[in-house]
Amino acid sequence: MTTTLTEPHAQRAADAIEELRRAEAQLSRRRQTACGPGDTERIAMRFILEQADAEQPVTPRDLADHLGVTSASVTALLDRLRDGQMIEVRPHPSDGRRKLVTPIDRTDDPDLIDPLTAGIRELAADLSDTEAELLAGFMDRITDLVSRECQS
Repeated sequence: MTTTLTEPHAQRAADAIEELRRAEAQLSRRRQTACGPGDTERIAMRFILEQADAEQPVTPRDLADHLGVTSASVTALLDRLRDGQMIEVRPHPSDGRRKLVTPIDRTDDPDLIDPLTAGIRELAADLSDTEAELLAGFMDRITDLVSRECQS
C-alpha cells in the first residue's frame, strides 16, 4: 500500500528524507570501497577523541553502548583501530578487570576524521531554536521508525 500525501509541505518533507536516505546509502557504498576507516571506525574515533577532550575515560562497554553494538563487535573494532595505530587499550588504573581506550595522537581533529558530522553541525548552527527543536523532534521520530523496522 502506498501512502499518498495530500499536503505539499508534507510531501516535500517526505521527499527530502527519502533523498537523504539515498545519499547516505550511496556514501556508505563509496566508503566501503575506499581506503581508510569505515563508518563505524569514524564514529568510534570521533567518540573517543571527543571524550578525551572532555577528559572522560572510555571503556569498551562505553563504546559498545555508544555504537549500539555487541562486546564482540567492539573487540573486533578496537583491534582494527589498534592495528591502524589510532588507539591504545590499557588496563584501568583502579580496576584491573576493565580496560581504557585512548587515542594515540591526541592532536587528531575529530572533524578531519569525520568531516560529514562537522559539516552537519555547521549547518545546524544556522537553525533558530524553534527550527532546531522542530527538526530534532521530526528526526527523532524518523530514527524511532527506522529502529523499529530493523527490529522486525
